[in-house]
Amino acid sequence: MGAVLAVVAAVLNAAASVLQRKAARDEPDDRGFSLALLFDLVKRRSWLAGIACVIVGFLVQAVALTLSGVAVVQPLLVAELPFTVLLAAWAFGARPRAREWTAIGVLAAGLVLVVVALAPRGGDPVAVEGWTWAIGSAVVAVLVGGTVAAGRGASGSVRAGWLGIATGTAFGYVAVLVAVVGAIAGRAGASGVVTAWQTWAVVVVGPLSFFLLQTALQAGSLVASQPGFTLANPLLATAWGVVIYEEQVRGGAWYAMAALGGAALVLGTFVLVRSPLLGGGEGGDRRSADAEEAEAAS
Repeated sequence: MGAVLAVVAAVLNAAASVLQRKAARDEPDDRGFSLALLFDLVKRRSWLAGIACVIVGFLVQAVALTLSGVAVVQPLLVAELPFTVLLAAWAFGARPRAREWTAIGVLAAGLVLVVVALAPRGGDPVAVEGWTWAIGSAVVAVLVGGTVAAGRGASGSVRAGWLGIATGTAFGYVAVLVAVVGAIAGRAGASGVVTAWQTWAVVVVGPLSFFLLQTALQAGSLVASQPGFTLANPLLATAWGVVIYEEQVRGGAWYAMAALGGAALVLGTFVLVRSPLLGGGEGGDRRSADAEEAEAAS
């Protein structure tokens, strides 16, 4: 059930990305990193619909993380990318072609290989000591801060790419926080949740991650920002689940299978993110699909 809910969350996240990018694409560059951006976006119906998808997707993901470990749930969120491509095609009046369908198939096969090969199980988020949390959180803060700084120093697609990585990393950290909050709720109930510092960390980091998401979507097309959304989130959360939560994975020859699946994930991701479907409708340009594909390949 946790795996099924993770896929549902991926669909909702994909819908949120497309709807919010559709709303943010016309915002000027100087609105990045400003509250004025949010004040403008809140007036757009597509952005509000995207927010609804974000909220529902977060709740579904939280339940999935409670039922299964982060090393199970977060890799499945890579499915967000093919769903984003298909929804973007529908939203921007285009259609997937053989290249997109092939990449979706490769990505799906890689995802299955990784999940089956690793088969994460066990782990205890509640048992993690305070000093481990401090070190891990500091590493995440450095990663997010460094990528945000790189994004602020760039422009266009480069800025969107760095901010996409920062956003994915931040949301991956939110996922590991939600996982421990869910575990605490199962053991100590509502009183334990209210008194856990991780709960209040979610209250702080969640909105900050959301703000980074809006800035990344405003900075450039989904072609630039989506790789960070897709890969950084599950990479951070899975590493945290295995190293810090001590979720057990298969070893030996299964690592080769997982590596093959990981390579397929990366290949499928980078083919899909260059699809002209993710750049559809940018700047109101209604060029032919052939022209868009030629540009994406250049």
